[in-house]
Amino acid sequence: MPRPISATIHLSSLEKNLSIAAEVAHESKVWAVVKANTYGHGISRVYPALANADGVAVIDLNEAEHLRALGWRKPILLLEGFFDDSDIPVLDALNLTTVIHCPDQLRMLEVGARSGQLKPGSVDVVLKMNTGMNRLGFTPDAYRSARARLRAVSAVRSITHATHFADADDDKGVKNPLLVFIRAIGDLHGPVSAANSAGILWHSETHREWVRAGIMLYGGSPSGDWKDVSCFGLQPAMTLQSKIIAVQKVKPGQSVGYGSTYTATHAQRIGIVACGYADGYPRMASSHANHYAPVCVGGYATRTVGRVSMDMLTVDLTDCYGAEIGSPVELWGKNVPIDDVAAAAGTIGYELMCALASRVTVNVEN
Repeated sequence: MPRPISATIHLSSLEKNLSIAAEVAHESKVWAVVKANTYGHGISRVYPALANADGVAVIDLNEAEHLRALGWRKPILLLEGFFDDSDIPVLDALNLTTVIHCPDQLRMLEVGARSGQLKPGSVDVVLKMNTGMNRLGFTPDAYRSARARLRAVSAVRSITHATHFADADDDKGVKNPLLVFIRAIGDLHGPVSAANSAGILWHSETHREWVRAGIMLYGGSPSGDWKDVSCFGLQPAMTLQSKIIAVQKVKPGQSVGYGSTYTATHAQRIGIVACGYADGYPRMASSHANHYAPVCVGGYATRTVGRVSMDMLTVDLTDCYGAEIGSPVELWGKNVPIDDVAAAAGTIGYELMCALASRVTVNVEN
């Protein structure tokens, strides 16, 4: 028998979440962001659920090539653009839309067009403006000049204005950077892409012609707090589950796990679960300083106790009536929001999705 831990990818949930993005931003087209192997869910696995997206957004050419090989014929956006002169011919060959965010990329595109590596009118460009994130993008002062140079490139078919907000998921919001963005664009024509998942859900003024749905597609919250998105009806696209493989009875004063970081204050039943940090479960979700990660055992809500180790973690079974060896354990999914587990580990759901280990068996259901 294989080790009992597995993950299940729910295609119907991803389809539902995509439809929510389209409904909330009902006047916009939707880029489905599938970078990082679709946030750890697997491009090949989730591909059937992407059919209603207007385009998909990736990070590198390998992801784009994989999607074309799977049969995707709609637009593909390179979110960081290309990285080398040798990438230029691939833009044409795979019919890609590319971000341009710096002078070096602009120069490479100009050279590629002049040398004949790109056919006239073959490339759609998303021109990135830095409105305060200070990662990628032309400054507002340099933006118009960059756009003028792009318009002079024979290979450029269209130009979309774009930016990315640093604080769309918290109280700072988008007001100031959006104002900078709008002022810099001024009377320039062309579609706009500004909203990520946080913008889609909470800032309708950012929707415009294109929105970029990322974490919300997978049922996670942009803010890291599930309560912030529960009203939208998002559904988790991944469930991580395992089973109880042993049960211990501990007395008051006895400790559990490495380092004896948890000491029982009363008699408890402790369940040992076949899941550890080598499976992608965060070690920092170990119980400490009155913090612990939620777990669901046989339908009962409970919590981790003691340290998460490489292959196992321990949970409190005291109030999980009927729980025994073989009882099902949900580590995250419908009953245990991944954002709550991430919060217990001091991180975000994005990281847990992306960190799912290759040794975990993955199943796909509609």
